[in-house]
Amino acid sequence: MVAPQRKKTAAIRIGVGGWVFAPWRGTFYPKDLPQARELEYASRQLTSIEINGTFYGSQKPASFRRWHAETPEDFVFSLKGPRFATHRRELGEARESVERFFASGVLELGDKLGPVLWQFPGTKRFEPDDFAAFLQLLPASIEGRSIRHVVEVSHQSFAEPAFIDLLRAHRVALALVDAEDRPSVFDLTADFVYARLRRSMEGEPTGYPVPALDAWAKRFKAWAAGGEPSDLPRIHAGPAPAAKARDCFVYFISGAKVRAPAAAQALIERLARPSERSGQAGRARARGSNADAKRRRAP
Repeated sequence: MVAPQRKKTAAIRIGVGGWVFAPWRGTFYPKDLPQARELEYASRQLTSIEINGTFYGSQKPASFRRWHAETPEDFVFSLKGPRFATHRRELGEARESVERFFASGVLELGDKLGPVLWQFPGTKRFEPDDFAAFLQLLPASIEGRSIRHVVEVSHQSFAEPAFIDLLRAHRVALALVDAEDRPSVFDLTADFVYARLRRSMEGEPTGYPVPALDAWAKRFKAWAAGGEPSDLPRIHAGPAPAAKARDCFVYFISGAKVRAPAAAQALIERLARPSERSGQAGRARARGSNADAKRRRAP
């Protein structure tokens, strides 16, 4: 398998976690939509989905092929790595779990395979040698295809510059998490951005309040253009890895999950608007562009 050529302009892909959630039926999904067609529908309203099932167990190659077939050509999935690799005392002993995951059929997604998220439990503390041993197990490429990796941590011990240095050395992204119960760390460590926004509120029709959505849209535009927003906390004094453009992957997760699709659609709409500075020529580089939106019709 040959790695696809990376596009020169950055893409901002926006979605939710999974696509099977009963409260979305009649709110996000049309009431009469068969459950078997929910992925088909969701993938035409959003631009990416984070698959959670791979965290709990292996999926069949046929499932990955079906998911590829049911989604638009420019759609991308992110996958959660298995908990068997991350939820262990000695991370350096996870080689077999990592190798089994990549041999399970994930490459059947082809060019729709996005980053792999490795999520660690809240009890896991930062031990530099232990964590470095895990990062060394993550393949940079498989069968000629580049693999992007992301780690999500929640213990306060990770909020130190040495952790950021370690991720940058391995070119692994830190999941940027907007949540009350996670360390506020928004340092960039790779050539792409992976964000998980966890503050959706049921009382807000768009999940996040309008000012918050506007602020996040501005931040993702800055990241995608190769810069950084100035209003988020970072713990490392050194600059982020240089980039002319950065792909961004944004997922509305947890919080009031029933509002997650509405929040994702609202952010897609904001990023499709012309730039205030350059008018039509400055249209945001997002998969949620107006042209794409016309193609995202209900099946």
